[in-house]
Amino acid sequence: MSKEKHTQLVKAYAKQLGFDFCGIAKAVKLEEDARRLESWLHKGFNGSMQYMENYFELRIDPAKLVPGAKSVITLLLNYFPEEQQQEEAPKIAKYAYGKDYHEVIRRKLKLLLQSIKEHIGEINGRGFVDSAPVLERTWAQKSGLGWVGKNGNLINKQSGSFFFIATLITDLELEYEDGFAKDYCGTCTKCIDHCPTEAILPGKVVDGSKCISYFTIELKDALIPAKNEFSNWMFGCDVCQDVCPWNRFSKPNNEIDFKPLPEILNFSKDDWEELTEESFRVIFKDSPLKRSKFEGIKRNLHFIRT
Repeated sequence: MSKEKHTQLVKAYAKQLGFDFCGIAKAVKLEEDARRLESWLHKGFNGSMQYMENYFELRIDPAKLVPGAKSVITLLLNYFPEEQQQEEAPKIAKYAYGKDYHEVIRRKLKLLLQSIKEHIGEINGRGFVDSAPVLERTWAQKSGLGWVGKNGNLINKQSGSFFFIATLITDLELEYEDGFAKDYCGTCTKCIDHCPTEAILPGKVVDGSKCISYFTIELKDALIPAKNEFSNWMFGCDVCQDVCPWNRFSKPNNEIDFKPLPEILNFSKDDWEELTEESFRVIFKDSPLKRSKFEGIKRNLHFIRT
């Protein structure tokens, strides 16, 4: 089969698995991104997230992850929920309403790679989602799926930014997209202006060490620095996405595993306060909230209450 036919098959399989968008870029070393990442790390914007300093070469060179890599397939999966939390409840980022996306997407990537091998032939490939050393937003841009906004999120002109990004690196040669999508942020600075902790800096730079998501999820200290104002966010933060004009095009997702847990939609402030560790482990066993653990959730609740 030709590269064109292979590409059509890959995109058809991705659609069958529920991915909303699929773009493909040529696997090359990301020299410019290497310099940008180095500068970001040097300024300490990763805070206590030391793991971001690891595997530097792997992050910028797909061939270090898959020998002989020829193509980087980027996939977007919508997570925008149909329903929202109670108005006064401690806020949770929308990506955490349902099941842990890592498990959901890893399963889909495994099936995608399996379909490619069954119908195209024996190829090498590895799927990655979020926690692996891959610069997924850069590859999404190179695949023509959108542009990186001033808040550091990938924005798709048709559907906004409430998407998970997954990457499949393979040694299969495919047809590649035209490249970077145009940047449509223009002079808008809503994400910068509304960030509660002033974590979004000029030049599309986000100081991760100031981000509410960092404090409520990544920071493992017993106490959160008291000078911060979290606007009632208990786990993660969606402010920069909620105010983005492009998210007026967001539509509810169709992924059954992202259906919001009833407790996330219905728990009041008192329900969260009264939650026991045993109940937390049962209710949120498949949820991203388990990443903060019970102690972290209680710490965050205490911080936004005081």
